[in-house]
Amino acid sequence: MKTVLVAGGAGFLGSHLCETLLNHGHRVICVDNFYTGSPANIAHLTAHPRFRFVQHNILMAMTLSDPIDEIYNLACPASPPKYQKDPHYTVMVNITGVLNLIALARRNNARLLQASTSEVYGDPLNNVQKETDWGHVNCTGPRACYDEGKRCAETILFDEWRKTHRPMKVARIFNTYGPRMQADDGRIVSNFVVQALLGRPITVYGNGTQTRSFCYVDDLIDGLIRLMQSPDGVTGPINLGNPEQLSALALARRIARLLQVEPNIVFKPLPIDDPKRRRPDISKAKMLLGWEPHTTLNEGLGRTIAFFRTRFVPLAKPAVGRQAGAALTGVQDISPGAISAVSIS
Repeated sequence: MKTVLVAGGAGFLGSHLCETLLNHGHRVICVDNFYTGSPANIAHLTAHPRFRFVQHNILMAMTLSDPIDEIYNLACPASPPKYQKDPHYTVMVNITGVLNLIALARRNNARLLQASTSEVYGDPLNNVQKETDWGHVNCTGPRACYDEGKRCAETILFDEWRKTHRPMKVARIFNTYGPRMQADDGRIVSNFVVQALLGRPITVYGNGTQTRSFCYVDDLIDGLIRLMQSPDGVTGPINLGNPEQLSALALARRIARLLQVEPNIVFKPLPIDDPKRRRPDISKAKMLLGWEPHTTLNEGLGRTIAFFRTRFVPLAKPAVGRQAGAALTGVQDISPGAISAVSIS
């Protein structure tokens, strides 16, 4: 049994990771300051005898009495509205926060895995992104606090690895979706599902031809754990995502079809620096980790829709014809502005 610290453990990905690690028999220390995470995401774990929650901001140095074997760093706002809300905070989480976790790893002789992002590729010049690509990032744009923050975090980690040869792992995470996503986080899957459930027009930015690759959360968590458990010499960066590419317009139609509503789609201008394509080359993950995603998009979307069905009541009539909200059982209300996206990330 290992003792594993998950920074950002009350977030979307972090809570799923905590849950899986507990299922694998480990002790889990979940660290979060609820900047974007939610107590609801970990409420079902708090009574577990091997789970411990520590409310802490990783911008501050951390000292724990428990010896730590592994550290997963998922502590960073990851959706455009959240990381653009306080861009300086976003940058510092990726610099000072990472340095503090490196110091914790040194004191405990622990492995450290950094959750990086496909956003390090920026608006890529290649249709398929490989780990050897250097990226095409606007370092002065509104997304730079996240894109460049994550790039800098990778720099810090690889400098530490060259200096100490401490086991460091870097995962470049592509679009991931599933239960526990926030309805107002500005991401394409949650936006489309919630808008369609509430009978509202589905907002597509640009002409809808921009592409994303959607990985279900369970598959992504499996990839992170496999990377952490890989030999010391496997540092990464390693792409983790689904190589199946889909346009924004095709996703909107797919979700409408699963909800059995006619797709009522409205188009708005594409946000600044929004990437036109996202598709990971996962050859490295297959070869070094034996990993690839297995959940089909329809399966994953079905589970995600079921999650949101329990949380919303319809505020408007379905887009056309059939009853989108007929099976909704939740009691939460949501204002129209809360699900107005600013990006399709």
